[in-house]
Amino acid sequence: MKNLIKFAVLLPVFWLASGSNAAAQEVLDQVAAVVDNNIILRSEVEQFAISLALQLGVDPEKETEKFDRLRKETLENLITQKALLVKAKEDSVEVNPKQVDGILDERLQQMVQQLGSEKKVEDYFGMTMRQIRREFRDEVEEGLLVQTLRERKAREIRISRREVEEFYRAFQDSLPELKESVKISHILVKVEPSEDALAAAQKKAEEVLARLKKGEDFAELARQYSQDPGSASRGGDLGFMKRGDLVREFEEVAFSLEPGEISEPVRTQFGIHVMQLIEKRGEKVHVRHILFRLDTSEADEQRTIDMLKELRRKILAGEMTFAEAAAKYSTDESTKDKGGDLGWFEIDQFQEEAFKKAILGLKPGEISEPVKTRFGYHLIRLEDHKPARKLNIADDWEQIESWALDLKRRKEFDKWVAQIKKDMYIEVKL
Repeated sequence: MKNLIKFAVLLPVFWLASGSNAAAQEVLDQVAAVVDNNIILRSEVEQFAISLALQLGVDPEKETEKFDRLRKETLENLITQKALLVKAKEDSVEVNPKQVDGILDERLQQMVQQLGSEKKVEDYFGMTMRQIRREFRDEVEEGLLVQTLRERKAREIRISRREVEEFYRAFQDSLPELKESVKISHILVKVEPSEDALAAAQKKAEEVLARLKKGEDFAELARQYSQDPGSASRGGDLGFMKRGDLVREFEEVAFSLEPGEISEPVRTQFGIHVMQLIEKRGEKVHVRHILFRLDTSEADEQRTIDMLKELRRKILAGEMTFAEAAAKYSTDESTKDKGGDLGWFEIDQFQEEAFKKAILGLKPGEISEPVKTRFGYHLIRLEDHKPARKLNIADDWEQIESWALDLKRRKEFDKWVAQIKKDMYIEVKL
């Protein structure tokens, strides 16, 4: 049970364990509550409460009243979770074992990334990875059972038109305003490196590959030469990845390798990679890589700007449509075959200030000058614009219905949980 807490809140509990004294540990071993035939330990309550306190910025030692409230809330939540687990088993709720394994794999991988390696995870728990999987599989399955039960109950709750209208009358003055929004299309062109830069990176990758073929250690060479700041210090280890997690060029090679096999240099949008497959597990691969970035120069940027300016001139002159230009020149694979259509966005959603500023300067139908973002350079066309306004039931029925249903579900769910707990043996011992 104590290992479960480590599993759920790894780093906060590591801090807790390192700062605990023997007297505290003796208190933590007490039973906090009994739910049906299940017990909740004081250690569970304390460690989950400390994890929550850390997330909320509450100091358990200095803000004792706040922490006491968090502890009580934590105990109540754990009791609810146990009660719902009992109910799920009574109702013969089932979950897919593959889904359980998938969630377990993701959480284990998160721990590997947090602590730096599987060896460090094993040292932390005092178990092998195989033993850790066995230890925590039941807990993951139980969490999924409760989640499935909650979703099943939510699907049972419906809402009528009259209830939506009553919700609107009750809350119309406090409903949020629809923010100013725009519909836009774009043509994105990434700045490509020169042929000389490409040749230099390719040469470095081939030199490292030659050393690997002679038997030098992959992890050590990754630490020395990889330009991926996220994985170089870990010997290039990227952990387990499923299809869709990786860019297409990298993924195709990674999934074609056999365990231990090293690839030829592979080019992606990030640079040139040499990769090694460590392990295959079902539809996931565990890979490491050495990255040689393809840096671009001011001349490369200017070449891209000039190309987009000429493209804009041709569109405005009627020599080609915006959609035709997007299909032919855009490097945004997700929009180029849709005329560059990005859809509707609230103005406040744009994180790139240059992108946002360019849009605000356009009228519907107008095309911007080339705009630089971290993705490359864009031509942006404003398709449509909607000013900020209050929600109303005639134009925004689906949104209002969604909020009304969500509120009803929360109320009905709270009543349902209260009845489940009322009908169940629960004893609080704190």
